[in-house]
Amino acid sequence: MERGGRLKKADQAREPRLAASAARKRSHAGPAEVELAGQRFGSSPAPVALEAQSGDLAQTLRSRFGFEAFRPHQEGVCQAVVGGRDVLLVMPTGAGKSLCYQLPGIARGNTTLVISPLIALMEDQVAKLRAQGFRAERIHSGRERAESRETCFAYLDGKLDFLFIAPERLAVPRFPEMLAKRPLGLIAVDEAHCISQWGHDFRPEYRMLGERLPLLRPAPVIALTATATPRVQEDICKQLGLEDPILSIHGFRRENIAIEVVELTPKQRVPALIKLLEDGTRRPAIIYAPTRKAAEQQAEELAGRFPAMAYHAGMPGSAREEVQTGFLSGKYDAIVATIAFGMGIDKANVRTVIHTGLPASVEGYYQEIGRAGRDGLPSAAVLMHSWNDRRTHEFFMERDYPPLPEVEKVYRALSDEPRSRNSIESRLNLDPQVFEKALEKLWIHKGAIVDVEENVTKGDSGWRKPYASQREHRVAQLEAISRFTSAPNCRMLELVGHFGDQEDSRKPCGRCDVCAPDDCAVQQRRPPTRTEADALDGIIAALQARDGLATGKLWRELFEGSTVDRKKFEDLLGGLARAGYVGVYDDSFERDGEVITYRRASLTYEGKECRESVAEHVQLTVAAPTPAATKRKPKGRLAAGRASKSPGEGDAVLVEALKTWRLAEAKRRRQPPFTVFPNKTLEALAIGRPASQDELLQVSGIGPKLAERYGTQILAIVAKTK
Repeated sequence: MERGGRLKKADQAREPRLAASAARKRSHAGPAEVELAGQRFGSSPAPVALEAQSGDLAQTLRSRFGFEAFRPHQEGVCQAVVGGRDVLLVMPTGAGKSLCYQLPGIARGNTTLVISPLIALMEDQVAKLRAQGFRAERIHSGRERAESRETCFAYLDGKLDFLFIAPERLAVPRFPEMLAKRPLGLIAVDEAHCISQWGHDFRPEYRMLGERLPLLRPAPVIALTATATPRVQEDICKQLGLEDPILSIHGFRRENIAIEVVELTPKQRVPALIKLLEDGTRRPAIIYAPTRKAAEQQAEELAGRFPAMAYHAGMPGSAREEVQTGFLSGKYDAIVATIAFGMGIDKANVRTVIHTGLPASVEGYYQEIGRAGRDGLPSAAVLMHSWNDRRTHEFFMERDYPPLPEVEKVYRALSDEPRSRNSIESRLNLDPQVFEKALEKLWIHKGAIVDVEENVTKGDSGWRKPYASQREHRVAQLEAISRFTSAPNCRMLELVGHFGDQEDSRKPCGRCDVCAPDDCAVQQRRPPTRTEADALDGIIAALQARDGLATGKLWRELFEGSTVDRKKFEDLLGGLARAGYVGVYDDSFERDGEVITYRRASLTYEGKECRESVAEHVQLTVAAPTPAATKRKPKGRLAAGRASKSPGEGDAVLVEALKTWRLAEAKRRRQPPFTVFPNKTLEALAIGRPASQDELLQVSGIGPKLAERYGTQILAIVAKTK
């Protein structure tokens, strides 16, 4: 079972056992021997072969980590990793994923390399490991070069149990080769869904991991994430090159979280938010707002009643740190944040997570509500949404994933000979943002080759299918979260089914707004009107005649052209489901190679036996008023935004200076310049001319991560270019 031809003696000694273990695909049983690091921290680890009995891991769990027992599913994963198996671990936020690489890392000996995209999470994990007596360090853009160099020396001297790095570090010349000078004990890839184009947080820089990991073998790899659908799980294994991996997909059901979904207009949400959180038993709380402006406004409304603060990427780093520390310590009862808050935050007693806008995906939503009730006590997740939220997501989706004809237009303008990006753009009558996004997508899918000088060459013609699939997937994600809000079934069952948890009981949760409507904190219900009562009885009668109809067909046959539009029909169907007369489930068929998903409605036993009007047993939700539909013009809106303020003549000098710096940075990273900053951000910097870190964070396109990495250099360029 040679991997890279670099087996250590201890690995060679246990090779036959590893081969036998690998033959048991998906088995959690590891081989009989492991390496256990020396107990002293003042010198390099001295691995010795020991029996890999459960008692050894349990002893290490108690003596080194301070836990008396494993949580569900942890022990089997740890045994597999200690035995040298590659593992994909998909486990909810707060379920104890970190231990599944930390304990095996110590048991195997040598350094555990942890690849994580989040600086805050790295800092938090390193601090906790050090507090437990482990030798942990990190290398990321927020650290001084001298500090990173010292960390490299400590690694090479064998003085680290854990080394945390950002994925971008593997693109730094000679850095992977430096890591390969010492045999690693284990490689952990955190937030592994970022490597998959089907993941909700896809990051192109993660794609290089599959190319770099073979250099660091034969150490086993454990990929960890809290949110991966079956499609994403398969892609993670493929992209990372996991060898005969064990898939551990568990525990998506959160027994203690009551999910409530309520339709409210933006104006209705703040009063509902205040009313909800005035009850002190629902605090501490995390509120996710759709924009920075909304986060600040909502926090201001709450702060007059109890300690509350805003948190978003536009705030100075020191302010964000103060807010985060204050929330963890109990100084603040509520944080109103964008999705920048919460990753890696370990606060066990969050009682409520509230979304004051529709999330972009079910995966992101599930990850965020997982920050509630980590102490196991009853908690709540409230989602406020309306029709307008989806329209906003659609607009940004059109911007970030241009339609295929627009991307095709850019591809046709390329040639087999390198040509400058500017010359290509000048020939096309495209919005600059659309052109930049189209070029970026072509580069990601190998339809364009872009060098560090931004010369572009035509690439592989096979880019269309993967890009179309990726774009369709983004549309499907938005459709999935929209379906979740209108689903008449148990909310927790909907989430469990979405992630493909094969070991779930499939029982309704008994807590959500569908299972326990009388316990809702925000949602209001009313009896049906006479017209609605007739419609309810009509649905029951139609299903008694032909059960199992597709919901779309049922609506068309009964109500198309009437006052009962599709949305009203879905509300009626939901009322019947909550009353126990109807069940709604997903089904699919294939057409022209594409899988089409839809929903069917079937009568329950009560529905089949019903011989009288059901209206008195049905309650309908009080929905937000539906705004009049308006025709969107994405290109016009984008153009208007640019026309309102564009770089002047003096700013053009600064733009060129920034482009020169960006080119040098791109060469250093061996990446196309637009992966450092898009032109739009450089133009925004020239217009805003920030003079401090605080002002830099106010520039569109600059978040905390980019400000930490490049802030000093950018501010110096701005100061010099008057």
